[in-house]
Amino acid sequence: MKRIAESELILNPDGSVYHLNLHPENIGDTIIFVGDQNRVPKVAKHFDSIEFETQKREFRTITGFLKGKKITVMSTGIGPDNIDIVVNELDALVNIDLKTRTVKDTHKSLTIVRIGTSGSLQTDIPVDSYVLAKYGLGFDGMLHAYDCEHVLEKEMEDAFIKHTDYSSRKSRPYIVANNSEIEDKLASNEIFTGITGTAGGFYGPQGRILRLAIQDNDLNNKIDSFDFNGIQVTNLEMETSAIYGLAKLLGHKAVSMNCIIANRANGTFSADPYKAVEGLIKYTLNKLVE
Repeated sequence: MKRIAESELILNPDGSVYHLNLHPENIGDTIIFVGDQNRVPKVAKHFDSIEFETQKREFRTITGFLKGKKITVMSTGIGPDNIDIVVNELDALVNIDLKTRTVKDTHKSLTIVRIGTSGSLQTDIPVDSYVLAKYGLGFDGMLHAYDCEHVLEKEMEDAFIKHTDYSSRKSRPYIVANNSEIEDKLASNEIFTGITGTAGGFYGPQGRILRLAIQDNDLNNKIDSFDFNGIQVTNLEMETSAIYGLAKLLGHKAVSMNCIIANRANGTFSADPYKAVEGLIKYTLNKLVE
């Protein structure tokens, strides 16, 4: 079996994966992603016990048990580029023998659930509500670095590009579905569903204007009005499509749960975003261990 070179799979002197600073035994089969490193202990405080903690750069990890289930919560930082690091290194932990640097004969699938904050694009999805992303719509282009055509929703992509008259100078938008098995576990009548858009930045890429003009002043309105067989773009953030794309390519199960703290359509912001996020953390953990 082909050995992966030191320059491609970088390990720390102690044998842990380079950015995450983790060994295979340090993680559970269920991984919670949060963006903010300070949100990691806010999730882990609900565990019955803690067995491992570490941090390197923005990647903070706590692993523990909840109702007998081993769960890891990890901060990814912001953006698809960080997701590329995190998902690839997590996959390496479970599907590559780090000592021999060869791919294992038996594939292991992780369950990955993002608990993040986001802004709603629809007037009927209010602040403090929760959105489960049926699809991730990527504006970032990251996934196109991989052989990914077989996991993309091409018909939906084509319809979106036509509807928005999307600039050909930008990276082609890509759309990837979530894992339906994990969606069924997390869904309820409390949750909105739809397409979560993933931007490559916070200001111009999400239509915010401070001192710089943007390429298409009407793009957000065109995104808001897109409808594909009754499915709309519900919210905009910076990680979901990258998680869905890489998870699907690597054989993992991923769903993104979003707490709506702002409504871009109504111009409103949550009066207590910390309370709203805490509610989504409790909801998601309870569903995962039911």
